Amino acid sequence: MSLYSTTLTHREDLARGTAAFHLAKPDGFRFKPGQALDVILPLAGATGVQALRHTFSIVTAPQESDIVVATRMRDSEFKRALAGLPPGSPLTLEGPFGSMTLHGDRTRAAVFIAGGIGITPFMSMLRQAAQERAARSFVLVYSNRSPEDTAFFAELRELERVLPSFRLVATMTDMGSAPHAWGGATGMIDASLLRKVGGALQAPVHYVAGPPAMVEAMREALTNIGVADDDIRSEEFFGY
Repeated sequence: MSLYSTTLTHREDLARGTAAFHLAKPDGFRFKPGQALDVILPLAGATGVQALRHTFSIVTAPQESDIVVATRMRDSEFKRALAGLPPGSPLTLEGPFGSMTLHGDRTRAAVFIAGGIGITPFMSMLRQAAQERAARSFVLVYSNRSPEDTAFFAELRELERVLPSFRLVATMTDMGSAPHAWGGATGMIDASLLRKVGGALQAPVHYVAGPPAMVEAMREALTNIGVADDDIRSEEFFGY
């Protein structure tokens, strides 16, 4: 994999406890929607494996002019260091890599299943689909604690408006702590919801991204409703 020098342009708060970091796009950096990269932070006196690094899925689509990564702002050494960087700070990128990319058969629908910040690879795919005005059917099943914790919520609703082939199914799991009411679905994503979502679609391929326990549960639920293993693609977000 290649190394690229870049700079942090700015930080953007996306939702409660979630932030996006905008990076200048290095010359020659090319990737496919859904791929990931490593962000390597400058660390005085440290090189190679000693440097602070973290893997992120790329939020932006390939045609966009910058690179955006997004994360829950946990109390880790890397995220404290990232949060403390002022605009203009130098960073190193390594990548891209990963096979969490959209299948080539455009007649087959795509069902995206995301938990929390697992939404990031799907944002890249959906932005690309909107740019291309893709006719392929897309459904996103997206679970969060509450609307206030839901990254990219407003953008996803706008994508649903401008991309007729896309449908958003959002569910909230902890409305007891939410400051505002929610009139949509509640509870965890389960086999019943997945069966309902995918039942009318043309030979869908299912993609799952989120915390490891969630990914495992979703793969089991999909298997239980008869989805073949070859039609399930997943990515676990360790320490997300």
